[in-house]
Amino acid sequence: MKILHCHSTFSLGGKEARAVRLMNVFGDAAEHVILSAVPDALGARDAIDPAIRVSFPGDAAPSLCGKPALARYRDLREYMRGFDLVLTYNWGAMDAVAARRCRPAGQPPLIHHEDGFNADEGVRLNWKRNWFRRLMLPTATRLVVPSRRLEGIARTVWKQSAKRILRIPNGIDVGRYAGAPEEARIPGFTRAPGDIIVGTLAGLRSVKNLPRLVRAIAAQPPHVKLLIIGDGPERDAIVGEAVRVGIAGRVLLVGFLADPYRYIGHFDMFALSSDSEQFPISLVEAMAAGLPVVATDVGDVKAMVAAENQAFIVDVADEVGFAAALSKLSADQALRNTIGAANKVVAIREYDEAAMIESYRKLYQI
Repeated sequence: MKILHCHSTFSLGGKEARAVRLMNVFGDAAEHVILSAVPDALGARDAIDPAIRVSFPGDAAPSLCGKPALARYRDLREYMRGFDLVLTYNWGAMDAVAARRCRPAGQPPLIHHEDGFNADEGVRLNWKRNWFRRLMLPTATRLVVPSRRLEGIARTVWKQSAKRILRIPNGIDVGRYAGAPEEARIPGFTRAPGDIIVGTLAGLRSVKNLPRLVRAIAAQPPHVKLLIIGDGPERDAIVGEAVRVGIAGRVLLVGFLADPYRYIGHFDMFALSSDSEQFPISLVEAMAAGLPVVATDVGDVKAMVAAENQAFIVDVADEVGFAAALSKLSADQALRNTIGAANKVVAIREYDEAAMIESYRKLYQI
């Protein structure tokens, strides 16, 4: 099967990690071509198994960026004819959906995935984009979402038929996290006696609001330090905030590292400071590793964690409460252990990737 993937960006974040995982699992049953609306945002390619047949045509393929125009849509539509299946991801790939809307006859099946919103829609959805989604999404064969909140938005805001919407919760290989962590070495990281490490796995984008997390760490004692694993365009802003609040020496950004199960054991707790999420894979990874979580109350986050952890999921506007939650957990190892163990039980019971993979295999007919 020849599959075209149209991504808003292919920097390694939640949707990209899931797409890559599926590509790796499907193996030689499929050949992949990947387009990114942000052409140089291709960080997730390093996580693709070298044995997978995949290409990145770049300028040789029609662009996903630009103003709506019939000529652009015609070029995209003709390009898509060369594939057995088209997968589109998030707002940045909606022009591919629109291209199919113009003349759906003779086109391969197109499945659109909505995983969440960027900072410009983190608080309030853009009415123009809502209108465009309402108009264009009916041409997609199916609309896939990971969270209950997005499922509700698709029905009530984008006016999509419930029969066409498919909710597939994100999953991971929880078995990799079941035993003692491997604790692979992280470049530049050393732990001093008594250190408490708050860790996060995130694409460095503005919607992740990592400066909020930096400020919360600044409110902690000096032995509480922040380890950020991920890459993206907001790196300089995060470093600048750490300098501004005087804790540059307590914040380490190490860039992208593959296989989180190998190094997540360095964390004492996991933090998620986003303005918008839906069903974050990084949260599932932290839970599977037996970590307690401090997070903003966005998307399905509060419903995902164990009941014992829910008191540490705080309102997205409550920076004082966010810092206080970090303080309470960092000061109490027994509490961290109890909550982490409860999260691990939930992850093993509910978030193993086997069900997710089978759902996508059936949907894609691979």
